[in-house]
This record gives sequence, structure tokens and C-alpha cells, in this order.
Amino acid sequence: MNFNMKPIHQLLCLGDSYTIGEGAPLYDSFPYQLMQLLRQMQIHCNAPEIIAQTGWTSFELAEYLIHHPFSTNYDFVTLLIGVNNQYRNSDIIEFENDYQFLLQKAIHYTGNQPGKVMGIAIPDWGYSPFAARKHATNIEKIHKEIDTLNVICEALCNKAGVHFINIANLTKYIVEEGYFTDDGLHYTATMYRQWAQMIAALIKKLQ
Repeated sequence: MNFNMKPIHQLLCLGDSYTIGEGAPLYDSFPYQLMQLLRQMQIHCNAPEIIAQTGWTSFELAEYLIHHPFSTNYDFVTLLIGVNNQYRNSDIIEFENDYQFLLQKAIHYTGNQPGKVMGIAIPDWGYSPFAARKHATNIEKIHKEIDTLNVICEALCNKAGVHFINIANLTKYIVEEGYFTDDGLHYTATMYRQWAQMIAALIKKLQ
């Protein structure tokens, strides 16, 4: 028997199109790049389980989780949700309630270990080519609303004892086409790799 075998970690990623990596190959998404980075760090990790759908709001993700049971043995869980709440002008109080619920579900999936959950900031799509083309008159409004939601996310993560990873700053002022897929809204591997690096660095510290 090999007593030196390292555990294989299970990763669950909850979210929307930014978790899927809409418009990019699956292996370019941040969950899959995170898996590769962890393996390079000798942190053995299975392929991530991704529970996300393009267009989902916090409510729709919560509804899905309510009706689909999941394991409580995940080693790490990420939560990135809210951009569609902003896009649809959803009620902020409802978002806050949903996000609290989602954090509790994420914590539950780790066997009630909040230190293994990571809330990820909502990207600021106001800096995207899509926003410049389609929403040029509302860009400042987009920035302010995304910032407001991220303040809520960070406060709720802190309250729950969950890590908050502020990738939003990486998405500000980035307007180069090379960072975006053909739709001009979602990101390429270049951006997702930076997110994955931030998450991997935290996970390494937690080992």
C-alpha cells in the first residue's frame, strides 16, 4: 500500500456564462485552467464539476440547486453570479437574499467548511466591446451597478467566513479585442487564466 498518495480534490463551480466560459473552448474556462494550475502545483484535482448556464440570475441558480441534490464532499466550491441580475435590473434585495442562500448551499457542499468556499466578484462588462457598441449611453450606470453588487457580495462573503476573490479589477479598463471572444462580451483564455491564478494561489495557501 502506498501511504504517500496525495488526495484527489473535488472542485465544484457554480455560476453563469462567465463560469462556463461562453464562446471559448471548455479547457479555456477558468475552472479548467484552475484544474491545470492546481495539478502543476502538485495539488491533485479531478475535472471540475460545473453547474452554470448562460443567462442565469442568482434566483435561477438557486432554483436549480434547490431541485438537484449534490454531494457534500467537495473540497472547494466557487460561486460567481450576478451579472444577469444587473443586466435585467433585478431587485437588489432579492439578489442579496439569493446570494446569502447560495453561499449557504456552497458551504453545505463542502461539509460546512466556509473556508473552502470562494465567492468571485462579478466582472464589469461595461468595459467590453459589446457594451461600447450596444450600451454606450449606459456605461457609467453599468459600472456603478456592478460595483454595488460586488460590495454586497464581498460583505456577505465576509459575514459567512467565505473567501472573496476580486477579479472585477482585472476586468476594468480592459478593452483590447484579444481579451474577448467573438461576441465582444465574454472573455478569452487570457483573462480566465488570471482569474484561475488568483484562485489557485489561495487554494495553495489553504493546503
